[in-house]
Amino acid sequence: MRLIGMLDSPYVRRVAISLEHLGIRFEHEAVSVFATFERFHGINPVVKAPTLVCDDGEVLMDSSLILQFIEAAPDCKRSLWPRNPMELQHDFRAVGLALAACEKSVQIVYERNLRPKSAQYEPWIARVTGQLLAAYAGLEYEVQQRPAAFSAADSHASIAAAVAWQFTQSMLAELVVASWHPALVALSARQDETLQFRKYPPAGPGVSAANTA
Repeated sequence: MRLIGMLDSPYVRRVAISLEHLGIRFEHEAVSVFATFERFHGINPVVKAPTLVCDDGEVLMDSSLILQFIEAAPDCKRSLWPRNPMELQHDFRAVGLALAACEKSVQIVYERNLRPKSAQYEPWIARVTGQLLAAYAGLEYEVQQRPAAFSAADSHASIAAAVAWQFTQSMLAELVVASWHPALVALSARQDETLQFRKYPPAGPGVSAANTA
């Protein structure tokens, strides 16, 4: 299998780290949807990261669907989701909040970096910023209220929360203030000590150099 996409994408990084935890063998190809658009188009005409090229050549998209497919495969011997139904419900909420935070972060970054200043619509930016802050407020609450659940480095909730937090802090730290989110700061620091996070750092043209050391 081949995982296509840059690690400055939180979605690509989430998949790479999760596959590593699951013990799934794959090749990572750092292809950019911007700098190497034509190459990415040749692999997947939709040009969406992450893209997973399966062993038979079929192309899958969307980080959550890719991971669902991987865990459903016969050769995958474990899951990063909890078995207890209530714990699963809580982890689904946490991952949903983390993915929403990623989505809103990306929307703001694209608005700032790709749209001319004269064409940027401030009411829209304010609305998305409010959604971003709400997602992180909810995620911070989840981590604070369930410290035992987030102590496991190899859960989907812990991985998604830390990846999302690190991406937003690399791009929008002035909007999402670290001192307001101590539990997420601590979770991110713990994950940075793991082999999986170290193997797949958030490197790429979209990440500030100060955050890739």
